[in-house]
Amino acid sequence: MVSILAAPVFVFLWSTGFIVARAITPYVDPNLYLLARFSGTTLLFLAIAAITRAPWPKGRDIGRHLAAGALLQGVYLGAGYWAVAQGLGAGIMALLGALQPLLTAAVAARLFGERLSPRAWGGLVLGLAGVALVLAPKIAASGAHAANIAQASAGHAPQWLVVTIAVLAVFAITAGTLYQKTSLARADIRSASAWQNAGAAIVALVLVLALGEHRFIPSATTWLSLAWGIAMLSGVATTLLVWMVRRGDASRATALLFLAPPLAALESYLAFGETLDGVQLAGFAVALAGVLLARSK
Repeated sequence: MVSILAAPVFVFLWSTGFIVARAITPYVDPNLYLLARFSGTTLLFLAIAAITRAPWPKGRDIGRHLAAGALLQGVYLGAGYWAVAQGLGAGIMALLGALQPLLTAAVAARLFGERLSPRAWGGLVLGLAGVALVLAPKIAASGAHAANIAQASAGHAPQWLVVTIAVLAVFAITAGTLYQKTSLARADIRSASAWQNAGAAIVALVLVLALGEHRFIPSATTWLSLAWGIAMLSGVATTLLVWMVRRGDASRATALLFLAPPLAALESYLAFGETLDGVQLAGFAVALAGVLLARSK
């Protein structure tokens, strides 16, 4: 039953991360939000592991779990949020993030001997094409937005640096995902999640201090977004991703990420009244077909 529900639950929860990121923008600096979120999830899993008496990683494995969590969540989200704040369009960042399943498949084939059929590779490419169709309006708009920012502000980082950091964010989540296939897979997922969220929190703390972030305006949106991030995004969604990667091929698990941007576009239409045209709906169908092919045996 858990195996059947894992994929749709993961896709839905992961997609809401885009909505939360937009919702908190007027109230909380991004890395400060991530610091609170990762710290809260760390405490949540500490309590779960203690209550259930889960075995804890020891020795060098503690450092490995900290590093895995830092890459999977801390560097990926922190660098991605920073790139968007520097003028990189959210649509472009989401499209770069959609490269992660292809990158994961390529690296997993070499490191872990995972083999995808030509049909599955075609599914990955089709999934990326579907995401591109869904994000096309946002990418077009973000190009003009980035140009305006470049002209209006000299305080932003050079565009080449912003793009480089965004690409490094994608490599970080890929490395953090594949790290779960190593000896870390033997650890109890409850105690492992505590350490990995702590690793992500350390990265967020460094970024908060380095960037001087301090804005935190209490509001219903702030607390709801934080609770959702702690329990559902880092608590359930990320743990489900780790669980699926441990149980099967990393490439088939991460192929589900193709569905997150299309679903987020639908959620944005319902929550914020953003546009959702025929091309985007067609992109959703193409992405879904790609995921089904990529996950086929």
